Amino acid sequence: MSNLITQNEIVSDDWTLVTLPKVDQEVRKQAGKVVLFKLTGENTISAEQIANTQIPATGKILVPLSVYLARKSELATRIAKQEVGIWLATHEVLESLPNAEPDLNIFPLIAVYVERFADGRIFSIGNLLRTRYGFNHTLRAFGDVLRDQLFFLKRSGFDSYLIRADRSAQEALQSLKDFSQPYQGAVDDKQPVWRRLNRSQNNVA
Repeated sequence: MSNLITQNEIVSDDWTLVTLPKVDQEVRKQAGKVVLFKLTGENTISAEQIANTQIPATGKILVPLSVYLARKSELATRIAKQEVGIWLATHEVLESLPNAEPDLNIFPLIAVYVERFADGRIFSIGNLLRTRYGFNHTLRAFGDVLRDQLFFLKRSGFDSYLIRADRSAQEALQSLKDFSQPYQGAVDDKQPVWRRLNRSQNNVA
């Protein structure tokens, strides 16, 4: 059964995820722990990986940001056919995409990958794509995406969620209704609750 939620429904996924070839990644020491550093702006993808990435010849493809930036000329025809989407990880520099392609709406889908949920970068990326960069097509979250995050991802502009394979998409779908009236304005509804509700109607004469 599919684990993809789009527009408040569980649907099949007709996009093929293109991934970079695996390589040994640098591990460093911090405070006595062995950790994998992936800081915003740090280059963790090699030119060799980009060159060796296998791109399917047909169908809808979701391409890594780094591959698109380096090889977009070979994707031009398929972009025109709406067959190319972009995915980026939360540690990558979002601004490199609009710098290379000012009109992000040439892409029917942009996806943000969470390798391991540890901070709120995905929420900021979603907000920026919707507000600063004007992206109005499908915005997907995938990777370490859990039930309790969906409502807040929706508030940040996401409308598609690929739930972790070991979790239930049906249960996660219900989380989009966790709160009936969020207090603050956000991407999905810019008005705060005190502007959305007419409290005078509840007053007793």
